Amino acid sequence: MPTVAGVDSSTQSCKVVVCDADTGEVLHRGRAPHPEGTEIAPAAWWRALREAGDGLLDRVDALAVAGQQHGLVALDAAGRPVRDALLWNDTRSARAAADLVDELGGPQQWAEAVGTVPVAALTVAKLRWLAAHEPEHADRTARVLLPHDWLTWQLCGGPGRAEPVTDRGDASGTGYWSPAQGRYRHDLLARAFGGRAPQLPRVLDPFEPAGRTPHGALVAAGTGDNMGAALGLGIGPGDVVVSLGTSGTVFARAAHPAADPSGAVAGFADATGRFLPLVCTLNAARVLTSTARLLDVTLDDLDRLARTAEPGAGGLVLLPYLGGERTPNLPEAAGSLLGLRHDTMSPAHLARAAVEGMLCNVADALDRLRAQHVEARRVLVIGGAARAPVVGEIAAEVFGVPVAVPEPEEYVALGAARQAA
Repeated sequence: MPTVAGVDSSTQSCKVVVCDADTGEVLHRGRAPHPEGTEIAPAAWWRALREAGDGLLDRVDALAVAGQQHGLVALDAAGRPVRDALLWNDTRSARAAADLVDELGGPQQWAEAVGTVPVAALTVAKLRWLAAHEPEHADRTARVLLPHDWLTWQLCGGPGRAEPVTDRGDASGTGYWSPAQGRYRHDLLARAFGGRAPQLPRVLDPFEPAGRTPHGALVAAGTGDNMGAALGLGIGPGDVVVSLGTSGTVFARAAHPAADPSGAVAGFADATGRFLPLVCTLNAARVLTSTARLLDVTLDDLDRLARTAEPGAGGLVLLPYLGGERTPNLPEAAGSLLGLRHDTMSPAHLARAAVEGMLCNVADALDRLRAQHVEARRVLVIGGAARAPVVGEIAAEVFGVPVAVPEPEEYVALGAARQAA
């Protein structure tokens, strides 16, 4: 029986699933945490992968990595990191992103060039920040990879043994690869990085292998986490995925690339040869965990409390920009609690306002996707926050279309396993 492994290297942890390649049945699972923060030594990802896959990865026939998007792994000529990797949620590059948009002539030009208008999360903005604030590190940077690229490279043997590669899905989140043209925009890379020209990984086709592990297992191209989730869920036309994890993402499969000059919709490619228009919010599941912490209750208690308050929470409104926001692009914003009155100052009303605030923020993101002619016949809600039953119930009211909440599963890792198969 051939077996495959899928790796989800996310912001918070590494998850590994081992599946029967023919049936998709999950045979084994593993998990290991990542350090907290917005920058991390890439070696920590590797340690977590080895821990999560201990005793599993050496026995499979093929594997693939789906990783957090956008991060910057800057390497020297010997393939060593010149500094800790900057993650997607490091917002120090917000000013750099705005400068890049202005320098190219505005958001329309960026949307046409690479499908996405730069924000702090994108790799191209982080390269500009590195060039401006750490020029000594920028000068030493000979190669630039994404988190999933770096892990795939290590699996294949690393420097001197394997060629660094990526896939079109993850490459489309850099800000210097064009989904519409299927090529790197080296001119935009040089503009961002002060004229420097670091090496970039070769972009593999969806079913092109990256290489083999020292144990002989085939290593697939891998992809970004959102592209992996789309594969794991097996979405079709009319399906829109709302993923409520550390961040909130709303995405769908499309036959043509998106180019949204407002900057709200990222015109990504997917892992199948098609495209994956996506809207991201910074605030999702952590809105609920922060509210539960404030009320000194568990998440199960928060779910129970939210059910006891009426829809609309009596007029209490939580604007959930607790960690800044990406859509709308307000990286320095803070949250607000509005409509406080004697009868709304209760745990139940606050719990309900937290769920509704998170979902209304995501509903705005869904409307941005619809504005790009993406059909939404059904919404699939996944992620940590979807485990609270009240979330799916309120989502059906807020989104205005049928809502399905699939059984909780590691869909990113399953998507990577499916690619490996």
